[in-house]
Amino acid sequence: MIFVERKRTKLFALPICFTTYTISDDKITITSGFLSITVDDAFMYKVQDVKLTRSFFERIFRLGSIICYTGDTTHPELKLEHIKNAGTIKDFLMTASEEARRKRRTLHNIDIDYSETDMDSIELENSDLNKRDWL
Repeated sequence: MIFVERKRTKLFALPICFTTYTISDDKITITSGFLSITVDDAFMYKVQDVKLTRSFFERIFRLGSIICYTGDTTHPELKLEHIKNAGTIKDFLMTASEEARRKRRTLHNIDIDYSETDMDSIELENSDLNKRDWL
């Protein structure tokens, strides 16, 4: 399944902007610009979380903005702003990203903040437990 949506203005929901979002099973492509064009891609398996927001004017004109949190180093957040069918696209992104991770057999890792001192204290506790086992 492929979604092709255009960024719209908040006022009257007209597609006047020069930004196009193409969402397929494998990747998300954001094409923006008029004279000089920029194309940003993110593979679907890198999408970790998806957030849907709707402002007051977006709700009036049945639009929404989707933020995709990715594991990509160049674009940790992909914003699909002021698009129609935002709820359907959000659901598609969630299921397609899970399926892409399953196909590639990748794991969703969460980076938990820890410091060297935390690891040292854990190692000390483990060594104390091992000493008690021997006594």
